[in-house]
Amino acid sequence: MPHIKQPKVKEPLWKDWDYLAQKKGVRHTVYSVNGDQYTGEWLDNKKDGKGTYKWKENGALYDGDWKRGKRNGFGTYSMPDGKGGYKKEYSGGWKNDMRHGYGTQFYTEEEYYEGEWYADKRSGWGRMYYRDGTIYEGEWYDDQRNGQGMLRLTNENRYEGSWRDDKKNGPGKFFYLTTGQIYEGVWNNDIAKCGSMKDFNRDEAPKPTKYPIPDVKLYNSDAVLQDAEEQFLHDHE
Repeated sequence: MPHIKQPKVKEPLWKDWDYLAQKKGVRHTVYSVNGDQYTGEWLDNKKDGKGTYKWKENGALYDGDWKRGKRNGFGTYSMPDGKGGYKKEYSGGWKNDMRHGYGTQFYTEEEYYEGEWYADKRSGWGRMYYRDGTIYEGEWYDDQRNGQGMLRLTNENRYEGSWRDDKKNGPGKFFYLTTGQIYEGVWNNDIAKCGSMKDFNRDEAPKPTKYPIPDVKLYNSDAVLQDAEEQFLHDHE
C-alpha cells in the first residue's frame, strides 16, 4: 500500500507577522501616536524592565522600573526646570503607576516629604519639611497627619501627641522651650481644650517667664483634670 505523505500545515502569515511585530527585549525609542516616547525594555508588547518614558504634553520624564506596561518598582519622576534640564519631583517606590512604598516627594526647593506611600498618598511613617522651617515627623493616613507625631517649630518649641485629619486632636504635649513651660492635655482641631500648664526647665530657657507658675491648691487636682479630659474625649468621639 503506497505511503501518503501528509502536507505540512502552515500557520497563517498574519501570525508570523504578528510575532515579528511584537515588542520584546531592548528597543530603541518607540513613539506613541500622541507624541510620547519610550526607550527601554519590553515583554509581550508591554513596557517591562528598565526604561525611560517622556510625555510630550508637559515634558515630564520617568526613569525606572516597569512591569506589564506600568511603573512598578523604583523610579524617578522629573519635570523640566525651564533651563534645559530637569528637576526631580519624586524618587522612590511605584506600584501600578502610583507612588507606593518608600519615597521622597519634592514640592518646592524648601518643602519635601520623605517616607511611606500607599496608592499615591502619604500613608504610614513619614517626615515632612515645610517651607516655613517647621518639621513634622510621625504617622500619616490618606495624605494627612493621622496617628502619633511630633511637630517641631523653628524656635525648637514642639508638639508631641495625637493627630487626626491633619490637625492636633486628642492627648498631647506642647513644649514651650523658649519660655520653659509645658502644656499637657487634650486638643481639638489644633486648639488646646483641657489640660495643665507647668514649668519645664525654666532656669535653662532662653526667654523664661517673669514669674514661675504657682502650684495648684485644689484637692486631688490630678484626678479632677483626668476626669475632665476623659469626659472631653468621650464627648468628641
